Amino acid sequence: MQVISVISTKGGVGKTTVAANLGGFIADAGLRVLLLDLDMQPTLSSYYELTSRAPSGIYELLAFNERDLTRLVSHTAIERLHVVLSNDEHRQLNTLLLNAPDGRLRLRHLLPVFRPHYDVVLIDTQGARSVLLEMAVLASECVVSPVTPEVLAARELRRGTLQLIEDIAPYRHLGIPVPPLHLLINRVPAVSANARLIQQTLRLVFGEHPGVHVLETEVPAIEAVPRAATRGLPAHRVEYRRPQGRLTPAAFEIVRALASELCPQWNERFAAVNGKPGGRFAHAKRP
Repeated sequence: MQVISVISTKGGVGKTTVAANLGGFIADAGLRVLLLDLDMQPTLSSYYELTSRAPSGIYELLAFNERDLTRLVSHTAIERLHVVLSNDEHRQLNTLLLNAPDGRLRLRHLLPVFRPHYDVVLIDTQGARSVLLEMAVLASECVVSPVTPEVLAARELRRGTLQLIEDIAPYRHLGIPVPPLHLLINRVPAVSANARLIQQTLRLVFGEHPGVHVLETEVPAIEAVPRAATRGLPAHRVEYRRPQGRLTPAAFEIVRALASELCPQWNERFAAVNGKPGGRFAHAKRP
């Protein structure tokens, strides 16, 4: 089971959209995907239509160590894509975990209950430094941080997200390595000299930073992404072919490239996903 968290200490960079679209594509490739919504503003929890809603969610998982999947896991309308809903309505989890001896490691200790049932776990997080965010990173094997090609976003990346990674590095003395940080340049404008300059600077500066990898895949600011969110669908189902006259790839190609970079062990499955008109998708069958 591969555990990937999508993080940033800055809000509004597209974490939820990345998690939702990546999860939808991987599920369409025939893999079993679980979304964990750790954001107190539960956008991911409402991204997809639910066909079955569990009575419990993230609060019961983390506050009471709930391990009964029938009580925790809700099913979405996307086959093989499930979600543990954010339900910390009174915002108590941060305080609870801050004062718990195992607070930052609690999710790491609970994840084995999901291992027999899922191939990929995707964790969406809140856009601020918190115990919940640190806990998500320490539970992950891979961390993806979307960053928009803007000066303020680049500054916050260095001040917040990279500082967080450095601060939790001592956990390696407990046998818990800090996962590699993958930067995803997100919402790249089609025509913007300033954005292109910042984009190149991000690659130059962070490409040589130890423990940081700038992904080759970039996500352009295409209309298909918000349109897919409005319809409650993964973007690759909404735009499976590049529109005529546009230079940037189709959403289908972009999300497949991202999945292939983050989960190369399943590249053959991703290559076998075929976009069909009307949102129907063919995928490789599970062995």
